[in-house]
Amino acid sequence: MQIKRVLVVGLGSIGQRHLRLARELLPHADIRVLRHQECDSTPEYADGCFSRLEQALDFAPQIAVIASPATFHLDTARSLARVGVHLLVEKPLAASQDGIPPLLAACRAQGLVLLTGYNLRFLPSLQRFRSLLKENQIGRVLSVRCEIGQYLPSWRPNADYRQGVSARRELGGGALLELSHELDYLRWIFGEVDWVKATLSRQSGLEIDVEDTAHLIFCFVPADDGRRLIGTLNMDFIRHDAVRLCVAIGEDGSLRWNGLTGVVEHLEAGSKDWREIFHHQHQRDESYRAEWQHFLACVKEQSAPLVSGEDGFRVMQIIEAARQASESGGQVQVAKMPGNTETDA
Repeated sequence: MQIKRVLVVGLGSIGQRHLRLARELLPHADIRVLRHQECDSTPEYADGCFSRLEQALDFAPQIAVIASPATFHLDTARSLARVGVHLLVEKPLAASQDGIPPLLAACRAQGLVLLTGYNLRFLPSLQRFRSLLKENQIGRVLSVRCEIGQYLPSWRPNADYRQGVSARRELGGGALLELSHELDYLRWIFGEVDWVKATLSRQSGLEIDVEDTAHLIFCFVPADDGRRLIGTLNMDFIRHDAVRLCVAIGEDGSLRWNGLTGVVEHLEAGSKDWREIFHHQHQRDESYRAEWQHFLACVKEQSAPLVSGEDGFRVMQIIEAARQASESGGQVQVAKMPGNTETDA
């Protein structure tokens, strides 16, 4: 399938990145942008601009990337799926799980590729971390501990953080949704989540109307022998020392992934020192470019993507359970999905 017509929905920072990569990978395609603002000019790298969905549908794109705020994802995605457009939808797939099943059904009925934009899966360092665990580098994993955090105003120093998606409930902001990459890669590596306990709160004086901190305890679906793997995840917008770490503690040592440096380290049982065993410092667009290349290959070959729409839905089910757990103060079971949605690529 030769891609001749491409649509990019949304022109925020992530939309601009997708537009630039689409032009790089598809230099001869007709690439148009759909944005909610009136189009006074044609954006760089684009061939045209629409301000209404009807105009974009008349353009008849073959593929589309949806990079608008999460609260707008589903309406646009469903409209495009109905007319046979393959989709790359930025994370999270939506602002809530309601309405996702009809989108998945529409894509299945049309034979469409739906890739959820959890691009961390395309990082060589995370892939190596996962493969080492699958190879029993540290034996049976006994505990998982992850953290992700960065001071929200420092994300984009040249922009007013109060106006960004992350800070506004109406646009699908908050630590739980905005930092949901961790939930995706945890279930990719360690399996489905069975139940969640959570505390979501606004701890800081940031001018936002969403949680700036989320603390989760979760249990993965028990193994065949009944043993349960428990994990913790801390997510926040408030720490000034940016961090993205995941530590797996095993019977024969520990394995640590640093998502900022691309380093995987191993601590052997009986040792006091961590030893670097893999290092790949990713470049700015690297994982997004790999994600795009994978998306285009899936469309061409009509193959299943590494991060499917079902994967995106599963993350939203965990998020919904965490929200309920925070409100109730108890342990909440994660809803079950029919069939096998686990990706083993």
